[in-house]
Amino acid sequence: MADRKIIAIVGATGAQGGGLARAILADRNGGFAARALTRKTGSEKAVELQKAGAEVVEADLDSVESLTKAFTGAHGVFALTNYWEHFSADKELEQAKNMAEAAKQAGVKHLIWSSLEDTRRFMSLDDPRMPTLHGKYKVEHFDAKGEADAEFMKRGVPTTILITSFYWDNFIYFGAGPAKGPDGTLAITFPMADKPLPGIAAEDIGKVAYGIFKAGDRYIGKTVGIAGEHLTGAEMAAKFTKALGQPVRYNDVPPDVYRGFGFPGADDLGNMFQFNHDFADYFCGARSLEFSRSVNPGLQTFDSWLAANKARIPIQ
Repeated sequence: MADRKIIAIVGATGAQGGGLARAILADRNGGFAARALTRKTGSEKAVELQKAGAEVVEADLDSVESLTKAFTGAHGVFALTNYWEHFSADKELEQAKNMAEAAKQAGVKHLIWSSLEDTRRFMSLDDPRMPTLHGKYKVEHFDAKGEADAEFMKRGVPTTILITSFYWDNFIYFGAGPAKGPDGTLAITFPMADKPLPGIAAEDIGKVAYGIFKAGDRYIGKTVGIAGEHLTGAEMAAKFTKALGQPVRYNDVPPDVYRGFGFPGADDLGNMFQFNHDFADYFCGARSLEFSRSVNPGLQTFDSWLAANKARIPIQ
């Protein structure tokens, strides 16, 4: 590893970080080495990464000391937080502060922060269009990440802010895939009306991050947004129909109905989809397909992702 630039990857056993780790490991002559950060170095995914050539290091996002140790000696850091692990935006913000401070102390030369918009910049907390959550957020898993952008900047950490999109992998793991209605017809359900939803394969987020690291300092100090495609619910349903070989329709519901579905995080996701809908021109415009492909030439379309993953999508 001595002759290669080490990238310390937070969440290396997860979707985004795993994509970056695999991209680095697959590019043997790329000049980079993967340091996989995880709480459980003995987990199956951590062991797989180690066998593939990654350095696996234990790290705790709640400890600046632990993170500083894990970042020390690394050229770059890929930093993220996982709201869906604990459903706490406050915890996300604290963990982001910890990573920012650790990156500063470790002298990291380039950090990519996987972020999202702070929706409170677009609508105030007393805006009646959507409910305010826990008294201080509109879209919890967006707002804390967006608020945390400044934590890296004010500490002088050389940072690229990477604005991500809806994972198509949610159709596999998050229960968003086609479900049978009362008449037996499959449907996907979103409160998006006819507005497009930027989406991407989670693996491609990691590959984009690798492309940004390979570009040197070109994107330091910049905010870049990524997506694989911008597709309406009807367009996604048509592509599902073609891939699965059976009809899949788009079930458009009002945001209030979606918020009332009752699964963990339904209120947050209902607000998220409403934000996507109400600010669609901005939201899609901030997620450039051209940029995404420029740093990841192998960027998947929804069609190509479905072809590779349709057998993994549970039909409910």
